[in-house]
Amino acid sequence: MGLTKTEMFTDLQNEIALFSKAFGHPARVAILQHLFKIEGCICGDLVEEIGLAQPTISQHLKELKLLGLIKGNVEGTSICYCIDEENWTNMKKVMLQFLDQDIANKKCC
Repeated sequence: MGLTKTEMFTDLQNEIALFSKAFGHPARVAILQHLFKIEGCICGDLVEEIGLAQPTISQHLKELKLLGLIKGNVEGTSICYCIDEENWTNMKKVMLQFLDQDIANKKCC
C-alpha cells in the first residue's frame, strides 16, 4: 500500500497542522481561553461556561489532550484539566516561527 497523506510531509509540517487543529473549532479555543483564565478547571464547569453538552465538551478535551496542549488529573469523580505549560511553550515556538514568515518583495497577483 502507498504512503499515507501525512507521510508525504515533513515532521514540522505535520506538527504545525496538528497544532492548528486545536484552533480549528471555536469550542476548543473557548476551552483554552477558559483554562488560561482560571488556571485549571473541572469538566462540569466547562459545560456551564461554554454552553455545550457534556459529551461534546469531553470530545474537545480529548482532542486537546491528544494534541498535548492540556493535561488532566483525576480528582475524585472529576478530572481537573489545565494547560500543559511545556507543550504550550513548544507549540508557540513552532507556530510563531511559521507565522513570522514574510513575503520577500515578490510581485504576485
